[in-house]
Amino acid sequence: MKVILLQDVKGTGKKGEIKNVSDGYARNFLIGKGLAAEATSANINKLEGEKSSAQHKIDLAKQEAAEQEKKLSGKTVTVRAKAGQGGKLFGAVTLGNVADAVSEQCGFAVDKRKLSVSGEMKNAGEYSAEAKLYAGISAKFTVSVVPDHA
Repeated sequence: MKVILLQDVKGTGKKGEIKNVSDGYARNFLIGKGLAAEATSANINKLEGEKSSAQHKIDLAKQEAAEQEKKLSGKTVTVRAKAGQGGKLFGAVTLGNVADAVSEQCGFAVDKRKLSVSGEMKNAGEYSAEAKLYAGISAKFTVSVVPDHA
């Protein structure tokens, strides 16, 4: 019997695959536990539609990440931080502060967990940073920490 796997099944296959298995295994275990559905033409068409929809979403996410990379690469993002005399900051500028500055100045949100900065930002100055926007797509930019004297 041909079945479409609805979930990963150890020893049988991955989700979305069409497998030929014995009738008893299909009826009693796979279909009985909701791990698979019989491979009828309607179910196969539904699976194809889901696959193309998922691929379309991936393509849109890649395109959006590429546009964000163009907007952010080579730019200088300015972060204001309270500082004392000589440019020494009160505390440090965090990746959350950088993420907020990117969303404010570039018009799109970046997750702070996807950011990396060279060194600790404890003094005023410029630091190189990188944002991983999508698998294989990242943008290198500069973070300028400007002292905001209290």
